Amino acid sequence: SLSLSLSLSLSLCVAGGSYFMISRSLGPEFGGAVGLCFYLGTTFAGSMYILGAIEILLMYIAPSAAIFVSHQPEGEAAAMLNNMRVYGSIFLLLMSLLVFVGVKYVNKLASVFLACVIVSILSIYTGALVSAFSSPSFPVCMLGNRSLSQHELTVSPPPLTLVEKTTSLWTRFCNSSELNAVCDEYFTHSNVTQIQGIPGLASGVITDNVWSSYLSKGEILERGSDPTPSPIHPNHHHPYVFADITTSFTLLVGIFFPSVTGIMAGSNRSGDLKDAQRSIPIGTILAILTTSLVYLSSVVLFGACVEGVLLRDKFGDSVKGNLVVGTLSWPSPWVIVIGSFFSTCGAGLQSLTGAPRLLQAIAKDNIIPFLRVFGHGKANGEPTWALLLTTFIAELGILIASLDLVAPILSMFFLMCYLFVNLACALQTLLRTPNWRPRFSYYHWTLSFLGMIICLALMFISSWYYAIVAMAIATMIYKYIEYHGAEKEWGDGIRGLSLSAARYALLRLEEGPPHTKNWRPQLLVLLKLDEDAHVKSPRLLTFASQLKAGKGLTIVGTVLSGNFLHSYGDSLAAEQTLKHLMEKERVKGFVQCIVAQKPREGISHMIQSSGLGGMRHNTVVMGWPHAWRQSEDPQSWKTFINTVRVTTAAHLALLVPKNISLFPTNSEPCTEGHIDVWWIVHDGGMLMLLPFLLRQHKVWRKCKMRIFTVAQMEDNSIQMKKDLGTFLYHLRIEADVEVVEMHDSDISAYTYERTLMMEQRSQMLRQMRLSKSDREKEVCLSVLWVTLAQAQLVKDRNSMLRLTSIDHRRVHMTWTKDKALELRAQAHIPSGCSTPEGFRDMLSMRPDHSNVRRMHTAVKLNEVIVNKSHEARLVLLNMPGPPKNPDGDENYMEFLEVLTEGLERVLLVRGGGSEVITIYS
Repeated sequence: SLSLSLSLSLSLCVAGGSYFMISRSLGPEFGGAVGLCFYLGTTFAGSMYILGAIEILLMYIAPSAAIFVSHQPEGEAAAMLNNMRVYGSIFLLLMSLLVFVGVKYVNKLASVFLACVIVSILSIYTGALVSAFSSPSFPVCMLGNRSLSQHELTVSPPPLTLVEKTTSLWTRFCNSSELNAVCDEYFTHSNVTQIQGIPGLASGVITDNVWSSYLSKGEILERGSDPTPSPIHPNHHHPYVFADITTSFTLLVGIFFPSVTGIMAGSNRSGDLKDAQRSIPIGTILAILTTSLVYLSSVVLFGACVEGVLLRDKFGDSVKGNLVVGTLSWPSPWVIVIGSFFSTCGAGLQSLTGAPRLLQAIAKDNIIPFLRVFGHGKANGEPTWALLLTTFIAELGILIASLDLVAPILSMFFLMCYLFVNLACALQTLLRTPNWRPRFSYYHWTLSFLGMIICLALMFISSWYYAIVAMAIATMIYKYIEYHGAEKEWGDGIRGLSLSAARYALLRLEEGPPHTKNWRPQLLVLLKLDEDAHVKSPRLLTFASQLKAGKGLTIVGTVLSGNFLHSYGDSLAAEQTLKHLMEKERVKGFVQCIVAQKPREGISHMIQSSGLGGMRHNTVVMGWPHAWRQSEDPQSWKTFINTVRVTTAAHLALLVPKNISLFPTNSEPCTEGHIDVWWIVHDGGMLMLLPFLLRQHKVWRKCKMRIFTVAQMEDNSIQMKKDLGTFLYHLRIEADVEVVEMHDSDISAYTYERTLMMEQRSQMLRQMRLSKSDREKEVCLSVLWVTLAQAQLVKDRNSMLRLTSIDHRRVHMTWTKDKALELRAQAHIPSGCSTPEGFRDMLSMRPDHSNVRRMHTAVKLNEVIVNKSHEARLVLLNMPGPPKNPDGDENYMEFLEVLTEGLERVLLVRGGGSEVITIYS
């Protein structure tokens, strides 16, 4: 309690009280979940207080007011519950009307109720002192050590003699009034006595009451520390006083705890206080000190004045249901009766006043959409709609009508609230948040932490199943707010804790590179925006989401051309576009937008600088430059090659999906098919790992994996297949293995002409870039398009297969002067474009032998891949590195085109130079 009071005193108390503190310290999810549970607890506490007031009214003040009366003993309990339901509903309606009229009337009545409570407490202390000199007459009938129920005895008008009582007992224990009847053995050997139920303060009875004496259900209440062994199945027809429930420390804590929940009444009404920061700390601490003193001293006084057998008599059966504390008090039992009645009424009013304001604070924060209507009220701010809901929920508690059923769940809700109040205070202190500046300086975080541990322990000590139910309710509310609630940024402590944890984790990651077992692709996805700020290839992000499956790091980046000083707004707009796309594709990650004069420089800077510390990307994903041959601006594919060079220099892996528009979306799962891996060059295991990760996603889950490797004639294909299968077995990757043999063959005419066409095109582009006027560029570009159109005839695969192998020295030239003049005449091209020296050199050039060999390898490999994988859902290939000489960039692009020609979906993979997969788990 003391830790809770200090935690409350350190809070900034505005409307909402403890909810406000928890939500602003731990976030809207925790605040909403605990706040709603605390609201339900406060509302049901109002029901419990009203039921307590009705019980006092019907049992001690006006027993004749009972509407339902049972003439059978077994029906009295049910009749009492029905009476409590009727009168409880009436009291609830009257109290709700009083709260609706205005809280100022509740405050005025609170003073009257407080006066009654103070007088009642003083009368108890006075009565205890008086009992030391003159104990009140409060007889209890005993049979041996066992107490007898006065309700079960047949009594005559006073005075009663011992013989009359004994005769009545004889009939009950012997089942006959005859002297020779066979009687109960315990009755035969025990005497009937009468003791004082309240012997007084000086009697020394405290020595017997200082130790605990818990009973099981059905046990007989007995006097003394050494009770007589009870029968296993006692005869309940005998007029003993029996325990109605199994008692234990945890059960009593659950029943008693709601009596100390009033310390939050001030914080719940913090919005109505003139100076909440001053009033709540003082009021809360004084309330805890006062109630602790009163409760502890009352426990000692009752134990010192009242017999233990009477203290354990829950319903007062041994004293005809008379109020023990009323008999002990001075000068009259009516002081206690009236004081208890007004005390419970006042507590009920406080609950009905605080609970609607708590609900109104939650509704105004708009963290739970369907509660928004309860944030409205009267013009003066009174929560009318929240009061209606509170009255309805309280009525449900009254209809339950049993205090023992309501009390445990209340304890769970209150303990949960106190737990999180302590946690919020301790967390803010540990994080040393700059805005955490408490006025109360006599405090240490360990006190709040200790209070939090005690609250959690009490929850499970009191009732572990009720604790689980309360936590389950809070968890469901938390998840609802997390997924459907409004997003709020209150600078809560959980965010500060996340920053501290992130800082600690990043520093730990700096200690060394990740082990191969922990390697997974941390992606930097490069996206390009069009002039309208729309993503050109959104399927790239879809592919990234399928590859990641929500794990690891994903950075989505783009580069804008321009000056940052003038393009800051465009940069923010681009970031929002990417964030919306990430939300649509359900990709968790970060967005980075860079403004640079040249895109290739911006991409280079992004690859170098993205990430923080050890949390950096290790894999770059970018799209293939579509229609790069027809592009008027060669910078697009030159930027692509430059990015390949940058990733290679940075030792990063590179993934290039080709024909990305044909890749499946997240809503188009592949029902069958294969993912084919063409393992040409060892790349650290990237080609093995990527299909495994893709198959974790629902889109690729039903695809089978096939691995192809290429063998030369001199290789042992059988042994290669066996070794690769063993390697996959140790990797615990299921895949079919196939070794493809490639025979050495002569260079075909198609290969020769394809290489010559590539070099002639490169030469023409160089001449075009060197021309002096834009008009010459335009005309020569037209020549290029016409020649390329003619060249498509050569690319017919069927005709290629019919060509025979020839020596490159005797091959027919693809472009001659006659062909060029013929094409120029057909296309009506001016003659000026056909006369430059460079163009005449192009017509007479011969292809480079090394290029011919590379083209031959690409063509033959493409033939094999298309033959084996033309129906595959996805084909993964090793991506060869770019040439060191930039003059061969265009040839490099042409080689890649030839390598992937005829394949629907291709993923070009280039490793980062390190092992990414291991056989060890």
